[in-house]
Amino acid sequence: AKMLNKTSNLKHIIKSEAKGKVKLRPASEAMLELLTLLFLNSLAEEAKAKSFEEKSTTIKAQHVRAVCKTMLKKARG
Repeated sequence: AKMLNKTSNLKHIIKSEAKGKVKLRPASEAMLELLTLLFLNSLAEEAKAKSFEEKSTTIKAQHVRAVCKTMLKKARG
């Protein structure tokens, strides 16, 4: 049930940001959820590597911010 809640939040964000009316089929919602999870996973991996570079045992917000910009550029293509 929790996964459905996340998907509906994602769906709500997409509909609010889209220009015009947008309908999402369940398969599209599932694909968006998977892509979001993959992006977050790779963001966490990059932040982990950044924290390791700085000899930190904890991933901090500064590590996520440091890699976020490059990750978003890679995600856009």
